[in-house]
Amino acid sequence: MSMQHPFDKALALQHSDIRVGHFTGATSPDYWNMVGPFGGATAAIALQSVMQHPDVLGTPIALTVNFAAALEARAFDVQATAVRTNRSTQHWTVQITQPGASGAPNMTTTATVVTAARRETWGQSDLPMPEAPRPETVERLSVGPSGVAWLDQYEMRLFSGSIPSKWDESLHHSESRLWLRDARARPLDFASLAAMSDVFYPRVWLRRARHVPAGTVSITTYFHAGPAQLAEVGTGYLLGRAVGQQFFNGFFDQKAHLWSEQGVLLATSNQIVYYKE
Repeated sequence: MSMQHPFDKALALQHSDIRVGHFTGATSPDYWNMVGPFGGATAAIALQSVMQHPDVLGTPIALTVNFAAALEARAFDVQATAVRTNRSTQHWTVQITQPGASGAPNMTTTATVVTAARRETWGQSDLPMPEAPRPETVERLSVGPSGVAWLDQYEMRLFSGSIPSKWDESLHHSESRLWLRDARARPLDFASLAAMSDVFYPRVWLRRARHVPAGTVSITTYFHAGPAQLAEVGTGYLLGRAVGQQFFNGFFDQKAHLWSEQGVLLATSNQIVYYKE
């Protein structure tokens, strides 16, 4: 029996001989959401195509993923293209497609990635980690049979802002805080950090206690750490915080922050989310 981690199976890409930067892969049932793959897994695949490109420079500092359509449960193609390489930064476009009924490629996902060759300079965080109980003192979230497979791939311990127990349309704040890590131990890397930036459920559910249909349209993640900082995390917990900002005419944005247990800010993200009334 293979001991490969489910996330690594989901990220598996084969570099084809069609052109440089062209990869093939397949969706994973382990990271399935309601109508397609978990958006965080798709974002991680987009990033992984750049990280596996033979010409990549440095490490990621920014990732934007636009979900044009849901991937279907089958094979897909990824094209990662370096559109500009400067002395210390590199700019990428990524496209994920699947063949349509006619055989022509249908665009499902577009992304941009910026990588950089960092050098040591002065640095400081103006966003300290909020106070939080120790992870082991917080009960692990149990979702039960939900038909949403990706939830089983994460250990989440919410201590503030859980999903409402009653959908009574009462008004609440929109902030959640939780401890988070892979359910099956796996050392943190940039791909898994990108995926974890999207684990937070839609803020409109908490804000209004109304279970409206909602889905991410676009998410941008900024990476504030290097390989050494991620290695220090290892298989430990991340502290996550998410909050909504503006809800207007069918769309809202929410921001998220992820810190290590040692208080190092690892990533921040912003996403725009569609909701249906």
